[in-house]
Amino acid sequence: MATRKNSTDDPLAPLTLAVGQEELLLDRAVREVVAAARAADADTDVRDLASEQLQPGTLAELTSPSLFSERKVLVVRNAQDLSADSVKEVKAYLAAPYEEIILVLLHAGGVKGKGLLDAARKAGAREIACPKMTKAADRLSFVRGEFRTLGRSATPEACQNLVDAIGSDLRELASAAAQLCADVEGTIDEAVVARYYTGRAEASSFTVADRAVEGRAAEALEALRWSLSTGVAPVLITSALAQAVRAIGKLASAPRGARPGDLARDLGMPPWKIDRVRQQMRGWSADAVSDALRAVAAADAGVKGGGDDPEYALEKAVVAVARAARPQRR
Repeated sequence: MATRKNSTDDPLAPLTLAVGQEELLLDRAVREVVAAARAADADTDVRDLASEQLQPGTLAELTSPSLFSERKVLVVRNAQDLSADSVKEVKAYLAAPYEEIILVLLHAGGVKGKGLLDAARKAGAREIACPKMTKAADRLSFVRGEFRTLGRSATPEACQNLVDAIGSDLRELASAAAQLCADVEGTIDEAVVARYYTGRAEASSFTVADRAVEGRAAEALEALRWSLSTGVAPVLITSALAQAVRAIGKLASAPRGARPGDLARDLGMPPWKIDRVRQQMRGWSADAVSDALRAVAAADAGVKGGGDDPEYALEKAVVAVARAARPQRR
């Protein structure tokens, strides 16, 4: 979730810098500033600009003194894409900001536009990190944080099931958490999530992978067909299969008797996943992991244009993985 990068935590600070590529977190950073400004002055004027709208001279025009000394919030999105002349004007403004104006710069981070990023930090910007959440563990932490923010208790299993069901879209995860809090009283557990989102869970690429590595071929194929019918991209399914098989290979080669916390750190997995993979790896061998990875690689090539029928390629991979998980059933 969005995190503060310095001790300045006043949304009415003259400059807020939101850095990252997670659109939901960037939008929340903007909403927080606007809400605080309008709470202080209901007549606050808000100007939300794309980088191409901030042409040379635009900033000077928007920050010119008003006869009524009205408060303004100026939001500049994709600040890393500003022209050199506009960057020069913004830097000049940062050296002497106006008291009644709050400037919010949304910057993707990285090398592009780094000069402006450095200048904003040097000017003492209130900084909010809005990183893209590419890891399942980050999305799980996000969901837990959503429930905490909403003042509700949710079990670890419920949080995990919600991530499995919804996927990687933070807006959908946030909306689902809010909906559950609005509709359900008391602690939110896995039964509640299953009742609301069982269809979504069945369509998850991770559900296909879990059933396959557990050797449950029929259930994996059923989940696969449901996933494809509901619009899950085939490449997400091959990715989930590869992750699941690799996780088994990693854990199988880990030292025996190691504690889950140590394994989680060494293997780059959250502790809950260590427990799940331990249950899934029964029946697997080193050769089976190699066979399964080759099958998944072939399917990945098939769904990316190397074959005529992506669905058939996925079905073959699912069956191959399930057979590798239960060699005695071949």
